[in-house]
Amino acid sequence: MRVALGVSYNGQAYNGWQSQPSGNTVQDRLEAALGRFATQEVHTICAGRTDAGVHGLMQVVHFDTELQRAPFSWVRGTNTFLPADIAVQWAQPVPDAFHSRACAVARRYAYVLLQSPVRPSVDAGRVGWVFHALDEQAMHRAVQHLLGEHDFTSFRASACQAKSPVKTLHRIDITRRAPPAGESTGTHGCVPCYWRFEFEGNAFLHHMIRNIMGCIVAIGQGLYPPEWMRTVLEARSRDAAAPTFSPDGLYFQGPVYGAEWGLPTRTAAYDWLP
Repeated sequence: MRVALGVSYNGQAYNGWQSQPSGNTVQDRLEAALGRFATQEVHTICAGRTDAGVHGLMQVVHFDTELQRAPFSWVRGTNTFLPADIAVQWAQPVPDAFHSRACAVARRYAYVLLQSPVRPSVDAGRVGWVFHALDEQAMHRAVQHLLGEHDFTSFRASACQAKSPVKTLHRIDITRRAPPAGESTGTHGCVPCYWRFEFEGNAFLHHMIRNIMGCIVAIGQGLYPPEWMRTVLEARSRDAAAPTFSPDGLYFQGPVYGAEWGLPTRTAAYDWLP
């Protein structure tokens, strides 16, 4: 039988999702836990790989097994052998035709950014950081140039293994959580607040969102006009874009599947994130 799992994790301690000889990846830890629960080797396929330091809110994986267990037994049993920063959220039997990566019609990411004159402490490793105030309207105007189907070579890491740099971005939303009333302005006119950037597309290139974030933040700080985003996009050269932004605030929100699979579409438990 084929089983699908929804997995969440804090990526700070790991060298990304994909299995490596070091064994220090989320996939390595998940497969080890599954193997201990199932008392047999289990190999997983994921919906989308994440880099070192990147978090997952609803990574979806599938695997094949002859072991018959109730869905919640897979959840509770696997979590028994997982470290505290990785947890299976749900399990569900799926048809053999289901493939966690190939059946995804879209993928969603969020980047959480702390704007503050002082670096994060409690949030360290879980949010990006900028100490200059950001121009919301300039960032909104900038990201409009990225919507639709484009060649995203300018935002592609040199190690990217994707067959094509052409991807489609369906949506980029930018929201700001305002500070409490009466909050004082810090240095550089920087009032502490959180920004949330949400991306949805058919697929993403290696480092694509972090490279886009570097450009968004540069524009938000006034280093470039919003139209610079189109100039970078059309250059089709990584050298044209801003440096790759920190992985700390990047969250894989999960894949989007057709309703016919009957899989959960979001993780409401994480709606509290800024």
